[in-house]
Formats: sequence, C-alpha cells, structure tokens
Amino acid sequence: MDLDVGNRRVFNRLGGPSAAPTDSSKQQKVCYHWRAGKCTRFPCPFLHRELPHPSGPTTANGSGAPKRFADDSGFSGPVPRRGPNFNNNHNNSWGKMGANKVVKKTEKVCNYWVQGNCNYGDKCRFLHSWSLGEGFTMLNQLDGHQKVVSGIALPAGMDKLYTGSKDETVRALDTNSGQCMGVINLGGEVGCMISEGPWLFVGIPNVVKAWNTQTNQELSLSGPVGQVYTMFVGNDLLFAGTQDGTILAWKFNTVTNSFEPVASLKGHTLAVVSLVVGANRLYSGSMDHSIKVWNLETLQCLKTLTEHTNVVMSLLCWEQFLLSCSLDQTIKVWVATENGNLEVTYTHNEDHGLLNLRGMHDSESKPVLLCACNDNSVRLYDLPSFSERGKIFAKHEIRAIEVGPGGLFFTGDGTGFRVWKWTEPIATS
Repeated sequence: MDLDVGNRRVFNRLGGPSAAPTDSSKQQKVCYHWRAGKCTRFPCPFLHRELPHPSGPTTANGSGAPKRFADDSGFSGPVPRRGPNFNNNHNNSWGKMGANKVVKKTEKVCNYWVQGNCNYGDKCRFLHSWSLGEGFTMLNQLDGHQKVVSGIALPAGMDKLYTGSKDETVRALDTNSGQCMGVINLGGEVGCMISEGPWLFVGIPNVVKAWNTQTNQELSLSGPVGQVYTMFVGNDLLFAGTQDGTILAWKFNTVTNSFEPVASLKGHTLAVVSLVVGANRLYSGSMDHSIKVWNLETLQCLKTLTEHTNVVMSLLCWEQFLLSCSLDQTIKVWVATENGNLEVTYTHNEDHGLLNLRGMHDSESKPVLLCACNDNSVRLYDLPSFSERGKIFAKHEIRAIEVGPGGLFFTGDGTGFRVWKWTEPIATS
C-alpha cells in the first residue's frame, strides 16, 4: 500500500498500521530502517507506520476541501495558440473541479526500471511506464541526438519533422517511418526552433538560420547578440528573443526574397526566453522575472508585469487569457481589467519549476494544458479546472513540446524525443 505524506511516498509493509503497537512506551518516531524496508528488530522501539499529518488530509490545491468545477466557458475555441481577445469578463472557473473530484497524487517512475534492472516486476510499488493517465498513449521513441532536444517543428505541407538540439545539429525525420532523412551541422547550440508555413527558423548563438523547406533556400538573419532563446511569428513579423535582453524583428520582403530587419525592442535587463503574440500584443518573458507587453503595430512597450519572482520561462495565449509559467513554481492566468491593465485571476502552484507550456485539444475537443517541469516530467491538465489528466516522465528535463495534427504531440529531452497521441474515447452502448 502506498501512502502520500507531504512530498514523500512511503511503503506500508504488511501489518504496518494495524499491527503497530499502541503502548505508550513506544517512541513517537518512525523507524528509519523500517522506511528503508530492512528493519530486523522485533519488537522495535520505533514506529512501523507513518505519523498522521498534523493538518489532516489535503488535496492538490493545498486545502482540505476538494476543488469544485464551474463552467468552462471561454475554452471552446478551436485554435489553442490563437491570441486572446482580452475583455473584462473574469472567468471564475480557473482551478475548480467537479464536486467530490480530488486530484490524485501521481506515482514515481522506478529508477531501477529506468536502468533496466528492476527485479520486482508487477509487484514493484513504483511506476514501470513513461506515462500515467488515460486518454493518451506513446506511439514511438526516437533517438539520435547526443544532447537535449531544444526544439521540434513540423513545417506546413511537409512529410518531415525537424528536431534541434544542444548537440549543434538539426535532424530531419520522415513522419511516416520515423527514419532520419538528414542531419544539418550548425556549429552552435540550438536555442530554439519554430516553423511558419514552409519556413523553418533555428536560433543559434548570434544568428537565426532560416530554411524554406519547399525551395531549399537558406538564409542567415544577423543581429542577435548571444544565444537566441525564443522565436514567434505574428503580424507577418518574425520575433526573436536574445541573450542580451533584446527582441529583434524581421519582415519578409517578397521582392528581394529575403528577411529584412525592422525593429530592435529594448527594455528587458536580462535574456528574453519566451515570446507569444495575441490580441495585437506581443508578450515577452525574461530572466529578469518580468513580462513586458508591446503594441504589435507601434512595437512600443505598453506595460511591465512583475508578479513572477523567477525566470518567466513560457507564455501562452488561449482565448481571452494569457498564461505564464516560471521557475518560481507557478502558472499565472492573466485577464484584462476595465482600465486595460492585466491582472492575475488565478495562480496554479507546482512543486517544481516550470519550463514550457503548450495548449491543445484532446480527442473529445476538450482543452488541455501541457506543462513541462524541471523534475523531468510533463503534467497534463484540463482547462480551466486544472484537474490533472496525467503525467509524462523522462530521464532528463523535457525542454521541447510541440503539438501536431490529428491529436499528436511531441516531447523532447536529453535522450531524444517521443511521439504521443490522444486516443479516441471508447464508445459505450
């Protein structure tokens, strides 16, 4: 039997709680050797059971009462990454779940199973799987990169998937067979990679590489100082966040068939590591712990948000909301106020720092948020309730998540990348 006590999982051996002595002479301290599963003393002067939690049972939201679900209005849009048409209607269903529905604590992957030498098999109290939860399944696991995968992209109309890595290469894979079709050596670590139409953009130190996957045209966009950590396309502009805190913008010139620089946005004091566009605004997250809001037409900074206390690692626009995640172990949901400012309408707390956010819909068209954490996992949450759908595990930090067509999504870590798919619900009579 597995017990959740705080952040510790302990194994209650057969006869633990029921056979625990109640003699007042027994010390109120849990036996260290019992916890390790190797106590040989009988009788043992210490407890062979866990002490009750002083604050009573809690749910994942940190309170004794289970979260309750309100309506899910505002999350029926078909395009997860579209801009938020911010309005003044505060959605009060964030972080609430159905009556009597409590988020279950997820399991831990067996370290011995990961190494291929667990002797307990089905009797092991830890998880022998790279995922936990229902409704999705892993289709394939592909290796090849020597270091962490930092970008995954699927250019439109192509039968190839591209992965970029800290090993200074980009690999092209056939989407049908999974076979590697070619390797591009870049001479610099890939900081990020995106696709827009037929174009593939790869950020490496001091330059952005651009390839037209249909014509094989290759361009080098100069201007970045240091690593390019993030890119996003919006309003026909390519934006890139760089190590020196600058955001660079290029526009494609159809006459010269090239990308021309149009602006350099300054304001952040440290590296820009996340960008997103929505509602005629550009949002930028930085290592300086702030989010800046830029007018997409004038490219002027409108406001600075400072509610996070650590690096703002990822930003996501979904319907009328802006979502941000940080190494401060929080996901914040922002909404516009009547005076045009942005305020936090809900904060979701995690036990670990957050690295990446992606939004998609499952096989039943329900909105789901994918959150990569720095404990080598991805959490999957229903929106807007933040009820947990499942968890994906890896040997290393998952630095890249990408959404594909037909319910596919991809995760990349230090061992390669995995292909996942939402499964169709089982029909019931």
